Amino acid sequence: MVSQTTSEVHPTMGVKIFSAGVAACLADIITFPLDTAKVRLQIQGEGQTSSTIRYKGVLGTITTLAKTEGLPKLYSGLPAGIQRQISFASLRIGLYDTVQEYFSSGKETPPTLGNRISAGLMTGGVAVFIGQPTEVVKVRLQAQSHLHGIKPRYTGTYNAYRIIATTESLSTLWKGTTPNLLRNVIINCTELVTYDLMKGALVNNQILADDVPCHLLSALVAGFCTTLLASPADVVKTRFINSLPGQYPSVPSCAMTMFTKEGPTAFFKGFVPSFLRLASWNVIMFVCFEQLKKELMKSRQTVDCTT
Repeated sequence: MVSQTTSEVHPTMGVKIFSAGVAACLADIITFPLDTAKVRLQIQGEGQTSSTIRYKGVLGTITTLAKTEGLPKLYSGLPAGIQRQISFASLRIGLYDTVQEYFSSGKETPPTLGNRISAGLMTGGVAVFIGQPTEVVKVRLQAQSHLHGIKPRYTGTYNAYRIIATTESLSTLWKGTTPNLLRNVIINCTELVTYDLMKGALVNNQILADDVPCHLLSALVAGFCTTLLASPADVVKTRFINSLPGQYPSVPSCAMTMFTKEGPTAFFKGFVPSFLRLASWNVIMFVCFEQLKKELMKSRQTVDCTT
């Protein structure tokens, strides 16, 4: 993402956005059951949940879901998840280097930590506002259960968009933007900046070459740091988005209700699946992202040479 030899041609902004979108979609498809498990664990203990089923651990949650609701339930909300990655991850990751270069323009020194954080804040914030409706639909589809005679609120992705917009309001599709903005600003800054710094340290100190092992290790470290910092905002975001109209008057009310009824550990519900999901997502996404950029630029150079 940062370290490039002088012999390499820098990827264009279009190549970065396309590579980030494709890599993020692939990572989402592979890790989606972990995300569904995370959502179910995060909403466990809510007053509105009438299900007597208790989820225990990552594998326990996935196994219970598969047994009681069927394997397809693990991928409920995947279309919205893919839409989210196309509209969200492609921008926050694909534009990161370009925005970072903008903040560093006119300076001979490498980008500072402040430049990197500013780039993460800007790209993450813009991407959240664009992709929030897909996040609302994805979470609600993952959270709904048809057990114990409970009729699902939505029959599919586009049905969910329509029902939310018509029965609640169009603005409900942006419900939870504040906690999601906080969560994704934390994620974007921590994930991209940590990956950036870790990769740079490994390459510049000649510990690892700028290749797959380096990308894999950097992504794992970034995944752990990101999960640790973003977990409280992530749980509040999930609870607030999935809540019925009027259940929580505001985001702070949701957070305070969680704290008083379930204690501070409630903010770290689903931490293990969150880490497993984010770490595996990071590894798949960053490795694919880096390789896609290289291959696309090689193809472009080959075309340029033949013309």
